Amino acid sequence: MTAPRAALWYAGTLCLLYALIPTLTFPNPPLDVVEGFAWGRELQLGYTKHPPMQAWLLELTYRLTGGHYFGGYWLSALSAGLGYLLIWKLALRLGLSAWQAFWALVLTSVTFYFTLPMPEFNPNILQIPVWAGMMLLFHRAIEKGRLSDWLVLGALAAFGLYTKYFVLLLIGTIGLYTLVFADARRHLASAGPWLCAGFCLLLLVPHVLWLVDTDFLTLQYAASRSKPAQSVFDHIFNPGNFLAAQIGNHAGLFLAVLAGLGWSGLKAFRSRLTDFRQQFSGNEDGFLLWFAFVPLAVVLLASAVTGSEFEHMWGTPMFVLSGILTVRYLALPALWSFPRRAFAAACAIQAIFLGVIFGQAVLEPYWKHKQTRMHYPGKAVAQGLARIWKAETGTELAYVAGDMWSAANVTLHAPGRPSMFYLHDLRLSPWIDIADVQKKGLMIVWRGDSEKPLPEILRYYPDAVRGGKKSFSYQVPGDMPDAVVNWLIVPPGQVATVPRS
Repeated sequence: MTAPRAALWYAGTLCLLYALIPTLTFPNPPLDVVEGFAWGRELQLGYTKHPPMQAWLLELTYRLTGGHYFGGYWLSALSAGLGYLLIWKLALRLGLSAWQAFWALVLTSVTFYFTLPMPEFNPNILQIPVWAGMMLLFHRAIEKGRLSDWLVLGALAAFGLYTKYFVLLLIGTIGLYTLVFADARRHLASAGPWLCAGFCLLLLVPHVLWLVDTDFLTLQYAASRSKPAQSVFDHIFNPGNFLAAQIGNHAGLFLAVLAGLGWSGLKAFRSRLTDFRQQFSGNEDGFLLWFAFVPLAVVLLASAVTGSEFEHMWGTPMFVLSGILTVRYLALPALWSFPRRAFAAACAIQAIFLGVIFGQAVLEPYWKHKQTRMHYPGKAVAQGLARIWKAETGTELAYVAGDMWSAANVTLHAPGRPSMFYLHDLRLSPWIDIADVQKKGLMIVWRGDSEKPLPEILRYYPDAVRGGKKSFSYQVPGDMPDAVVNWLIVPPGQVATVPRS
């Protein structure tokens, strides 16, 4: 089998399995997917937590599939598949042979972020092809100088910023590379980089106007969720913790490499590697090392200076070069004594993670009695609440307020897909037309045994108590406790618009 065909079969099979297993076995989507569908229903230029691209794509799949939610799993698989394709092309462009590019793809695929998190389509996963694609386009642009490459790079950078602002880290890395390295700096005298930046900014104008109009909602939310340093210790622990998590993310890669070396190969590896020094002394080393380590260094430095804690999953797109880096600097597969064992190890790692995904959905309920989001009876809850609303008001449910999980599941599954009025706060849901809410009324929902709604909603209704309570069985064969859902119907004309003292 040729290397391109082997890469296609391997990556294609993986993507298909990571899409099919959750499609066939997950009773309810993960949190980020449910949330994305709830935001996407509104088709806004931005949302409370993130720019709009993830929510837009989820909404597109919802409409294309006739109202099903499994599109989120396929979007994750598509993101990974595009990432593999771009990693393959970038590996070849950086001087690796076709079989080296194949192994770079395989080793990247067994890093953690390409495995267990795959079913939860979110902006982190969507960034995978964005980062790989921007690196590829930038390398082509500085080598060939074609305006088309610069323009497409600008468009992809804008797409990335519509996905998550974390892409600014890669944009900054590209900009700094352009200033530091002569092969890129010479292009500053041409139109390419300036057209790239201008086109990116032009495409971002609608979102920037939305940000201004909403008083920079997404940035406010990010600031409210940040975890500032509590002591000097945080300036050391938080960057160290992030780095340790990213090293742990590569455990599968380390295992596959060791399997290919074997004990005898490992003992002789250092001396044998010296004989292959010429394989990684090319002109592309500066590019590879820069983009492999500068983004990580910036994150660690920012965490050390501020003491802030960075989410481990933010590292998802930062390591798309890990396989290329490993193959190039460990002279693989040339120094492997047992390449078949390395491939078998990679397949075994993937089988384990796919088995865990299947087990979480199908087998876990037989021994786990703690409630899980995956088995939450979202559809039954949403349809049950919609029937209660219609029985009491004679109209279709148009608006639902509450915490993210409770309200978003109703938005996703209820007939007519009522709008989510997140925490009943117009600052967090600026697209809500309060006059229309007054006209149609509102259902407030929350989970648990509390007779009163969430504190954020009690600000608007200080004397509120639930109007009803119902239990719904989790979608499992075991003894998992029922989901207790409470509701309060706010009739038309009685919806609060400002907190009452």
